Amino acid sequence: MKMRQLGTSGLQVSAIGFGCMGLNFGYGQVLEHQQAIKLIRDAAERGVTFFDTAEVYGPFTNEEIVGEALKPIRDQVVIATKFGFDIEGGKMVGPNSRPEHIKQVADASLKRLGIDTIDLFYQHRVDPNVPIEDVAGAVKDLIAQGKVRHFGLSEPGAQTVRRAHAVQPVTALQNEYSLWTRGPESNGILDACEELGIGLVAYSPLGKGFLTGAMGKDTQLGENDFRKLLPRFTPEAMAANQALIELIKDIAQKKQATPAQIALAWLLARKPWIVPIPGTTKLHRLEENLGGADVDLSTTDLADIESAAAAIKVEGERYPPQLMATVGR
Repeated sequence: MKMRQLGTSGLQVSAIGFGCMGLNFGYGQVLEHQQAIKLIRDAAERGVTFFDTAEVYGPFTNEEIVGEALKPIRDQVVIATKFGFDIEGGKMVGPNSRPEHIKQVADASLKRLGIDTIDLFYQHRVDPNVPIEDVAGAVKDLIAQGKVRHFGLSEPGAQTVRRAHAVQPVTALQNEYSLWTRGPESNGILDACEELGIGLVAYSPLGKGFLTGAMGKDTQLGENDFRKLLPRFTPEAMAANQALIELIKDIAQKKQATPAQIALAWLLARKPWIVPIPGTTKLHRLEENLGGADVDLSTTDLADIESAAAAIKVEGERYPPQLMATVGR
């Protein structure tokens, strides 16, 4: 597996990471505990060194799975987790990035993960009630104490990034970025990363499964699948967005690759400091995804994709209004 550095931080990770959320949270399809542990270890055996989790996944249980799975190779991997919400009765009940809460979450996450230091600690969503300088200061304290190595933010606005970075250098931003979610190109996030030497960790790089080409208007989502809440996953939107899938399939055929591999290769070709973190519950999909790092898209390929994609309008917001209100602030 090729390696990449997240910005200028010195943090080296595999070119493709593993998003662990879906192992037991979010998509309705939950792996049995030992199966989830095995899949994480399968990923590590295939060269993945970057694993992403959060206290809210489960909540709490995803961190426990990740910690148990990676315990035998702790010194060979990078573990990222996140803070930023109050959790009551197994549900997120609102943002909470008060410094004292951040420090409590860090201690709890360290215990669940069974580690001494969190490699990358993200604010999961910006808390409008807490100045970002206070958040950055709290993580700076945790770094000084040796409990955290690197600071990250997920889905912030560009000005928030700059304010945080002035207090504690930000190593990585985790934002949704893919061929059908290209906001980081227009909202200043990529520019801020370039300017400040920050890496971008792209979550949902396969469009929550849609960009694999395996979904369409007749796809039935389970009752516990959070995609049922997302405007892009209505039958009408999925039908309208098939034009993008056809584009990706055409490129995939020419490159003797799969649509998922093209979607990941496209991201890797954007910037050398972008690292996608696709998730899966299936070994053959894991292996397919990792193959995306071996697909080389030429300048001509990229120009062809850009030209064709510019003529396709993606239908549907990526989140409903209440969740869209939590990003970019």
